[in-house]
Amino acid sequence: MKRLFCEHNIRISNELSGAWRFLTDPNEVGETEGWQNGLPTGDTVIVPSVWNNELRLLNYEGAGWYEKKFTTTGGTLRFEFGSVMTLADIWLDGEKVFNHYGAFTQFDFILNNIEAGEHTLIVRADNRQNEKSIPQKRVDWFNYGGIARDVYFDELNGICVLQNHVKYTLSEDLKVATIFSDLVLYNASDKSCASNVTIAVGENEIYNGEVSLSAYETMTLKTPEAEIPVELWSVESPKLYTVVAKTETDDLIDRIGFRLIETKNCKVYLNKKEVEFRGVNRHEEHPEWGFAFPAKLMKRDIDMILDLGCNTIRGSHYPQSQIFVDMLDERGIMFWSEIPIWGCGFSEAVLQDPDVVERGMTMHREMVKYYFNHPSIVIWGMHNEVWTPWACVYDITKKYHDFLRSEGGNRLITHATLCPNDDPCFEFDDIISINQYHGWYYGGFDTWDRVVNELRERRIKLGMADKPVIYSEFGAGALAGYHVPFDSVRWSEEYQRDILKYTIELFHKDPMVVGFYIWQFTNIRTSPTMDLNRVRCFNNKGIVDEYRNPKLAYYTVRDLYNRYKGEENA
Repeated sequence: MKRLFCEHNIRISNELSGAWRFLTDPNEVGETEGWQNGLPTGDTVIVPSVWNNELRLLNYEGAGWYEKKFTTTGGTLRFEFGSVMTLADIWLDGEKVFNHYGAFTQFDFILNNIEAGEHTLIVRADNRQNEKSIPQKRVDWFNYGGIARDVYFDELNGICVLQNHVKYTLSEDLKVATIFSDLVLYNASDKSCASNVTIAVGENEIYNGEVSLSAYETMTLKTPEAEIPVELWSVESPKLYTVVAKTETDDLIDRIGFRLIETKNCKVYLNKKEVEFRGVNRHEEHPEWGFAFPAKLMKRDIDMILDLGCNTIRGSHYPQSQIFVDMLDERGIMFWSEIPIWGCGFSEAVLQDPDVVERGMTMHREMVKYYFNHPSIVIWGMHNEVWTPWACVYDITKKYHDFLRSEGGNRLITHATLCPNDDPCFEFDDIISINQYHGWYYGGFDTWDRVVNELRERRIKLGMADKPVIYSEFGAGALAGYHVPFDSVRWSEEYQRDILKYTIELFHKDPMVVGFYIWQFTNIRTSPTMDLNRVRCFNNKGIVDEYRNPKLAYYTVRDLYNRYKGEENA
């Protein structure tokens, strides 16, 4: 299951998840020995999954080969992978057909003239990291390998709808949307075809026209503008509309919500109502499942996060599952989506490498391509904790900003910085986002007031006093079950509770601060080679442990967030 709803009523879509054959290749002999034609041996594994939850493979980095046999009526097939970690090489019946880089971004490809009958799909996944990797080897989460999200293939006929980005502006009273679509159409036939094309948003048909395409031609159709009455998507009332784009032989179904996110006068407004972001950072990771995170556990995470009083989640530090974002759309939770450039591992030389920069650009393109219609995504994150004073980072930030501003729809754009007093890239931010850990890695509780005031003064000096601020990461580690009831001692649940209470109250009363995202919702597994003082090889800053058992801080945060929510709604 890749979405909460059916994407096609006409198109035949086939799930390839389930049992695959699997074989590791630590000596790099697979291609030489012809494994692309079929694995010589192997165990049965379930896809989606990661291999680092298997016995004897807990710390394996290298190549893993997967084999799946399937049958089809033939013709033109479209393959879709939700996530392969990290480099994917793909063969069909021994012929290499695709290559993709990026562990967390969805990808697809189309193959023509496939014969009817049984076929063999081979995927070689490789999770090794090198100087061109995103993220780099020094990264604060575990480097899992495998096919971590669902796999599908579609049987395409005639003129097909490959993509439908619904774009709109809202009237001044926010009751009418002026709407059009960027519709990507493809002729899956070996001869020219014509078809009627319609697009409906809810009960409103916004387009009805004819198209003609040559054999295997792709075109992008920008439809004329249409006006329709709308109800808004909001945190309190997350109204969604079904969008159906249809040809005579194919269809594509999605959902959208209409809303306006904007900043002015040092505030953020959702649908012209001032909003404070009260959230957590969330990794889509679990000790039993890794990054192959089950939908049932996604719902449980969301239930707990709503119980906290949150209205937003930051997807740290990569695009999270489509089905998870579907759940956020339904439940009215604002989302910050970003790509996995976790800066502490990147040297200046690596960030000057055009291949690395382009890999990041490709990840942004893929994130926008597949996630564009989600109303819950209100923030695009360009990168996290990159050392922005380097001149090359300024150029990267401008490149990514310009793309997201042009193609990303109505979203706020930001990057999370570790160096607020030296960062030259604030000009590209709609919101200034700060990651700081006073009271944990450096300083104490009493340094927070000083650094917040320093940021206020720097904004004024830069002429950015109207630009709002989010504290995108802050917190402290706590070992679950370690209690020191009469003193505040590092690693105790009491210490974590106290520092979060202090900082949240400080941020909430500051007029320049429009939000805060606790680092982090849950403990996560990290690399055993990390040098960041990770007790148990886990980042233990979660306010719940890795099995979602609450620490003391959970209850304190719940009291604060729900109190602020009540004040906001009063």
